[in-house]
Amino acid sequence: MVAADQPKLIVVADPEALAQAAAERVMALISANPGRIAICLTGGSSPKKLYQLLGSDAWRGQIPWDRVHWFIGDERFVSESDSLNNMTVARATFLDRNAPAGHIHPIPTTAENPDESAEAYARELKAFYGSDQLDPARPLFDLVLMGAGPDGHTASLFPGYPAIEETARWVVGVPKANVAPFVPRVSLTLPALASCREMLFEIAGHDKQPILTRLLNGETLPAVRARSNGETVWMVDQAALPEGIRGGR
Repeated sequence: MVAADQPKLIVVADPEALAQAAAERVMALISANPGRIAICLTGGSSPKKLYQLLGSDAWRGQIPWDRVHWFIGDERFVSESDSLNNMTVARATFLDRNAPAGHIHPIPTTAENPDESAEAYARELKAFYGSDQLDPARPLFDLVLMGAGPDGHTASLFPGYPAIEETARWVVGVPKANVAPFVPRVSLTLPALASCREMLFEIAGHDKQPILTRLLNGETLPAVRARSNGETVWMVDQAALPEGIRGGR
């Protein structure tokens, strides 16, 4: 698997159309793999409509829940009962009602600090994968969902932070966030996130227009550096699209 030079840009009308198109891509990747499937979720506001859609009566019956494992790309270092916990939101929105408990893989936040949490999650990922070394020909994930923050961060990989340069570890602790909420984080690294058949960014809303402009201009921000070893897709709605850009590439 060789990463494409440029992400594929898909433009849709609005957040509802974005969730629909993203759900269709999720189902296409599931359909393409008759075996065990691994999907890496994302937090923040961007995927909420997608998660609601996947848990709806119209969609949940199409998902082979017994074959799909659900991971998460980053987590706020808060308890599972905290509303800031990314996986707790995903679980409440669609996972707990549908997925087998053993197929939901949250980042543990009961460790003493984010570094210990990162080490524990790395062990879990490696056990699932069956190796301590990532093979470009054998992706860890079928799909990695991503978002882009106002500073260009993705997962909890912030501009200028050491975590963005990590090449050996799969998961790292992030002592302090660059944006609110200012709590410690745990994040998969760029090599671990890249080990996927498809990396799908969801970017919606007029407030994302400034950062999408910077991303499309090729600034070396984390969201630009995050690329799949397979295909990378930026799916955006019209409100997020900078003036003068129409259609997709």
